[in-house]
Amino acid sequence: MNAPARRKVIFGRGSWPEARRLADILRLETVGGALLLAAAAVAMIWANSPWAPAYEALREYEIGPASLHLHLPLGVWAADGLLAIFFFVAGLELKREFVAGDLREPARAAVPVAAAVGGVLLPALIYTLVNHGDPAARAGWAIPTATDIAFALAVLAVVGRNLPTGLRTFLLTLAVVDDLIAIVIIAFVYTETLHPLPLAAALLPLAAFGVLVQRRIRSPWLLVPLAVATWALVHASGVHATVAGVLLAFTVPVLPRDPEGGAHQGLAARFEHRLRPVSAGLAVPVFALMSAGVALGGAAGLAASLSSGVSVGIVAGLVLGKVAGVLAATALVARFTAARLDDGLAWIDIFGLAMLTGVGFTVSLLVTDLAFGPGSAAAGDATIAVLAGSVAAAVPAAVVLRLRDRAYRKLAEAERVDADHDGIPDVYQVRAAELPERSEPA
Repeated sequence: MNAPARRKVIFGRGSWPEARRLADILRLETVGGALLLAAAAVAMIWANSPWAPAYEALREYEIGPASLHLHLPLGVWAADGLLAIFFFVAGLELKREFVAGDLREPARAAVPVAAAVGGVLLPALIYTLVNHGDPAARAGWAIPTATDIAFALAVLAVVGRNLPTGLRTFLLTLAVVDDLIAIVIIAFVYTETLHPLPLAAALLPLAAFGVLVQRRIRSPWLLVPLAVATWALVHASGVHATVAGVLLAFTVPVLPRDPEGGAHQGLAARFEHRLRPVSAGLAVPVFALMSAGVALGGAAGLAASLSSGVSVGIVAGLVLGKVAGVLAATALVARFTAARLDDGLAWIDIFGLAMLTGVGFTVSLLVTDLAFGPGSAAAGDATIAVLAGSVAAAVPAAVVLRLRDRAYRKLAEAERVDADHDGIPDVYQVRAAELPERSEPA
């Protein structure tokens, strides 16, 4: 078979169409959220089954080059390595929003940005107040501040097919800013020992990566080694390695070099399109599988875990703090500034969305490991609380948003009714009849 024929088989009717279909499925928000939830459920069942020792052995199995100080347990590889892909995709989305999205326009971004800040500050305050007498527990103050963008958007996609598009935009902007705050917290709060030399050395491959992508070079043979080198040096510096993913993403150009010449996508959009299936289908589920497995110890053990100060602070922060923080910040900005909610959004919609921001999962589990260390009793309590709090936030949020979805669907159906079959929906005729009559000119 000649070379063109081989290419036709590989890229035409061979395995590539199936791979593209799988990638398209993994890009769906509902699929990513379902995989995350399924991986967490498998981890919990496995950790509380007779095969729990095998789960712990898998999580603690060490692999990697010891000479580079990368002989790490699989659980650490999932948190430090695979999640770097997740944060690279999140960083691309962050930069796209700042350069070409809603965050580019301060007037439109002010309300969701303020909502994100309020949704971080109040949960942290609630957690700190609950655990003010326990210095060790106070280290987890940032756990309830995070919103899981993948799971929250998945819930919204399932229950909100008829909701205004402005609501999804509001949630996406809020979650993107929330991720940015989480990245800053991880970099500056949970870096115990900083080694300046590896951190400075990381600037070299990072700069080389930036030069190549600015020249629109997309070769993985050039970019991947530079990205891995940047990640390894940031990891060696003591800063959490996922920060490397964000730094790399910020070097990628968002706008196309020649939009007039037919290039409608920048490199950031292309990278995001390619890597989102890897993030949603591999990185995040594997991390959830490695992080969410906690031995409950029966009903008594579960009750004891949920009654600890760490758990109470996390659940209260996610379920109550997120809602109150988002709503209060939104109301204050809308009341005392020129910023306003998007047209078509009601406060009950924002209430349902505020409840949905209490879904913590991925970043909350990552911060749990950073705050308390994997395998500790406090980390176990915090993991159970993150899962319980996320479910407790997601279920009522889904109910409220589903009811609002039905209301918007009925409104849309009413607007399509044309009882007299004159081609003009009745609702527009009623509105026209209600308008004041114009006086004819003399």
